[in-house]
Amino acid sequence: MSRFALSFVAGPEHIDRMGHVNNAVWVQWMEVLAVAHWEAVASPEHQARYVWLLTRHEIDYRGNIREGERVTGETWVPEGPRGVRFHRRIDFRDDEGKVLVSARSTWAMIEQATGRLSRIAPDVAAPFLTSPAEGES
Repeated sequence: MSRFALSFVAGPEHIDRMGHVNNAVWVQWMEVLAVAHWEAVASPEHQARYVWLLTRHEIDYRGNIREGERVTGETWVPEGPRGVRFHRRIDFRDDEGKVLVSARSTWAMIEQATGRLSRIAPDVAAPFLTSPAEGES
């Protein structure tokens, strides 16, 4: 599977009354990570033709960070699509490698021209399912 990672630093605008990153910010970072993965891996033709709609999040909060601290978010698509949808995994790890937030989200593909759901074709899914290094033995 193709994995993609980005780092995030908690700024003052991300901090809630408890002194750590607000749960809504974690969800925003999940979207930033998923979109960046799409833009990094999908062909320009697919990016021009399709957009993604988030339909569900399942999130486990196991820890948090405070202002100025950093996490690395990693995302991957663990299995092939089912019709118009696929599942994406996201883990945020602190500098010691501990998973602080883990999510499983479901995304649906939309054809931009029509605004309608579109079945995910194998050529759209393929770059997300196997990276070149993982395909080599």
